Amino acid sequence: MSDRFQNINGFKVYGFDSRTSLIAYIKENPSILIAINAEKIYAGNVELKYISQNGVGYPDGIGAVKALKTKGAKNVIRIPGSELWLDIISTLNKEDSVYFIGATNEVIQATVFKLQKTYPSLNIAGFRNGFLNDTDIALLEKDILEKKPTVVFVAQGSPRQERLMQRLQQSHKAIYMGLGGSFDVFTNKVRRAPRIFRENGLEWLFRLLTQPKRIKRQWVYIPFLINLYRDKY
Repeated sequence: MSDRFQNINGFKVYGFDSRTSLIAYIKENPSILIAINAEKIYAGNVELKYISQNGVGYPDGIGAVKALKTKGAKNVIRIPGSELWLDIISTLNKEDSVYFIGATNEVIQATVFKLQKTYPSLNIAGFRNGFLNDTDIALLEKDILEKKPTVVFVAQGSPRQERLMQRLQQSHKAIYMGLGGSFDVFTNKVRRAPRIFRENGLEWLFRLLTQPKRIKRQWVYIPFLINLYRDKY
């Protein structure tokens, strides 16, 4: 594993040579896991940059991998967050517990049901949907502080999920991981890109083909890749 991080357009991004290395590192250094991809790097959200400086950004997208290699990182692999969270769950011990936040009531309940069938010994400390007002957040914060889960997964979309994780971490230190739409994919509500797209770093293209409205967001890859090879980042 290379635990050296690189500064890419203000984001602190770690390079790992395997998922096992990342999981071992985060278990020794409980923090906020932040999936980094080309879109986030190029957009340069100031809030996300700040949170990444105190968390563990990892290369979720092929653009982040290329950026790390351009900066000199070696043996870096892409680690899809939509798979990593399940890898983390599979490594937990009986004394560990998890807490799930995100999606709709229907999806989060389906997620928990499927997880219980897949991992019968999984200790689920709690779960709730991702629609939170100020009162909900205060109650959630209290519940997590009381139950003290080992890992908290938050699927709300970025940067809202990172903002929530940062607040929760202030009262209870644990491994926090933002999942975006992973619960929807896990429960088959949303189709994930076929293997051929995933293995060639083209999940973004599949999302564009199946969700044409993303075109305004996906245009980001053109200037990003140009600047990437000019070592602008």
